Amino acid sequence: MAALVREDGARGPERGRRGCEHYDRGCLLKAQQTCEECSTLFGEYYCSICHLFDKDKKQYHCENCGICRIGPKEDFFHCLKCNLCLAMNLQGKHKCIENVSRQNCPICLEDIHTSRVVAHVLPCGHLLHRTCYEEMLKEGYRCPLCMHSALDMTRYWRQLDDEVAQTPMPSEYQNMTVDILCNDCNGRSTVQFHILGMKCNICESYNTAQAGGCRITLDQQ
Repeated sequence: MAALVREDGARGPERGRRGCEHYDRGCLLKAQQTCEECSTLFGEYYCSICHLFDKDKKQYHCENCGICRIGPKEDFFHCLKCNLCLAMNLQGKHKCIENVSRQNCPICLEDIHTSRVVAHVLPCGHLLHRTCYEEMLKEGYRCPLCMHSALDMTRYWRQLDDEVAQTPMPSEYQNMTVDILCNDCNGRSTVQFHILGMKCNICESYNTAQAGGCRITLDQQ
């Protein structure tokens, strides 16, 4: 068994509390930002809790998250229900889902809580990596988990109103109605069928899905 260095510099067979059984030198391990002998800086940022060394990126340690995050700290707050540090502009302005940060990103299936990529909070409260969110918008506009609109679509819905008004359906379809379910307000309504989209009677969103068969009013049968 290798002899170990004690605090007084003597060598002896006992291990005491220095290192572990796999550490042959048996020296006392102490992580710190600078070398005690030559003052060499090991990292511009050092966390004595995480023992993280890094370049200065305005990092800070969040006690509730249990990890270090890229700051600056004053630009973020910790949401206790979501269990994640979020940008200050979301304080009181986002929908909370308990421990939502412990779920993986539904786009890339990678961890969100410990990721260095900023999390984007959707209006529905679900989280995506910001980079995944930006890629998602190239293909669609709905949350991949609940199908709620991932951004404010009001302007586009009004444009769609104009397109629907300018595109009359053939006479055999003009009095056809259909039951729909709205993905934005979760309401159900019966509306006129249109090939371009069916507008929710409750919140005026076109983010809807057909929830039943088409019906023709009696005067058209």
